[in-house]
Amino acid sequence: MPIDRRRFITLAAAPLAVSALPLRALAEERRFTHALTLFDDIKYPADFAHFDYVNAAAPKGGVVRVGVVGSFDSLNPYTYKGEAASGAPAETLMVRAMDEPSTQYGLLAESVWHPEDRSLVVFRLRPEARFHDGTPVTAEDVAWSMMTLKDVNPRLEAYYRNVVKAEATGEHEVTFSFSQSGNRELPSITGELSVLSKAWWTGKDAQGKARNIAEIALEPVLTSSPYRVVDFKPGATISVERVKDYWGEKLPVNVGQNNFDRMEFIFFRDANVAFEAFKADQYDYRAESSSKLWATGYDIPAVKDGRCLKKELEIHAVNGMQGYVMNLRRDKFKDVRVRRALNLAFDFEWANANLFYGQYTRARSFFNNSEMEAKGLPTPEELALLEPLKADLPPEVFTSEYQNPVNATAQDRRRNLKEAADLLAQAGWTIASQGGRNLLKNAKGEPFTLTFLLDSPLFERITLPYQKQLEMLGFTVTVRTVDSSQYERQKQNFDFDILVHSWGESLSPGNEQRDQWGSAAADTAGSDNMAGIRNAAIDKLIDQVIFAKDRAGLTTAVRALDRALIWSQFVVPQWYMPKIRLAYWNRFGMPEKLPQYDLPIPAAWWYDADKARTVTP
Repeated sequence: MPIDRRRFITLAAAPLAVSALPLRALAEERRFTHALTLFDDIKYPADFAHFDYVNAAAPKGGVVRVGVVGSFDSLNPYTYKGEAASGAPAETLMVRAMDEPSTQYGLLAESVWHPEDRSLVVFRLRPEARFHDGTPVTAEDVAWSMMTLKDVNPRLEAYYRNVVKAEATGEHEVTFSFSQSGNRELPSITGELSVLSKAWWTGKDAQGKARNIAEIALEPVLTSSPYRVVDFKPGATISVERVKDYWGEKLPVNVGQNNFDRMEFIFFRDANVAFEAFKADQYDYRAESSSKLWATGYDIPAVKDGRCLKKELEIHAVNGMQGYVMNLRRDKFKDVRVRRALNLAFDFEWANANLFYGQYTRARSFFNNSEMEAKGLPTPEELALLEPLKADLPPEVFTSEYQNPVNATAQDRRRNLKEAADLLAQAGWTIASQGGRNLLKNAKGEPFTLTFLLDSPLFERITLPYQKQLEMLGFTVTVRTVDSSQYERQKQNFDFDILVHSWGESLSPGNEQRDQWGSAAADTAGSDNMAGIRNAAIDKLIDQVIFAKDRAGLTTAVRALDRALIWSQFVVPQWYMPKIRLAYWNRFGMPEKLPQYDLPIPAAWWYDADKARTVTP
């Protein structure tokens, strides 16, 4: 790891700062650096001027309007309650570079150090960092933020579970101590911490009421970020303005970004209404998720004459799993044969040809389109991890490469439905005639009911044909579309049979895997373990991912985990597309060079007045 010699500090020079360190860390010299990395692959040196994927000379000014499908009843994004929209998120200690897979650079923190065993991490804060009210960002604020967010948000509690102590160990220094050593990701994920003002959150609002970070609230949160909320209408709009005296404007991680004077977030409860609003130039850009709209919906004059542009942008990101998720907390889904039968009934090939215009690839992994996707049979290195866990894993993990059912022909469809019916019979569900219909029933005579919980009519066109296939097998199926707030409540409390969910994955999976698949998260309200997975083998494979010592070890561990997840049939896999479909009104400038792993939109865009005049004379 490159060392910033200007930040070099010995133990003798800083007795106050190290007094709280455990003995195992005292033997090491504290060499602070400007960046954190998982595998010693820092791209930018300590004196870098800006990221390669920005325009350092980008002008400031103008407005960008952002469309959001959904609603909000809170401006507090730190509680899992309600439906929150922060508008201007709090700043973090470090910020990720979008052209590196696993490196962060200092934002609120100017430098960082951890011992070789990663048993703790020490951040040094920038003395100039300020909240919008002019008060400094202190080490006490950072320590309070960590322990408070763990306390009020179940997902953050799981993410930061191994952070057992957060304390100010110097005037501008904070130390996080961990419950275990060797967890390569712990220093980096603490760098992602949202830093809040302790004085503001423990104070009172304009009406004299004590603030409560655990509850929903319609009060703009005090932050230190480049933007502040200046106006909002609950459920409808949020407007933020660039802070003119923003403390961090000239930092290398910010140069060429945060260029708009104003950002307006416009909320739409219906996805179709949102699309019509975009075509009417009511907001400025959209990442198109609908293949049908991409293929047929943009046949409008503005696209034909170049006022509105369409682009497909390729980034080297992992395409995580999206699928119909079955709630294993409900007994009817606990038999893997039932879950496999539901997959056999899903006709992806028909949907891709008739609904998606052939644009998608079917998901077959929780880490699609990456080197971490499990292919072929397990390697000897994977088997070394999997064999000790054999008793808790499906036997196919060891004997077969996972493949989804294929419905290329009518004969394939009949064969797959026949196999699904046989599996259901083996699981104790048999066909019984009732009211002229053949229904699946168990030994008690109870019908097999399925309710699909959706939050968008766009998914109805995909789910309704699937419903017909399931009804051919005897399922009693209901498709229920609710508004976004009700959907969020039911999802957070795991009150569903089946819903559509997606898990985004990074190039360096780690501690977030516990929240997604770990047993401890299965009954934690607000966690990302939608399926309710409780499996000792999966828990141990997650630890293998977290404690991988190098990139090769990480890749092996993730592939082994992928095999355990996909063969357990927790989801009916849907699809992915390794590109981002972007449509935007041509009133903006943007850097020519895009980063490899993400898109800085609209952070690295800027308002182009000359282009804007051609769009709106």
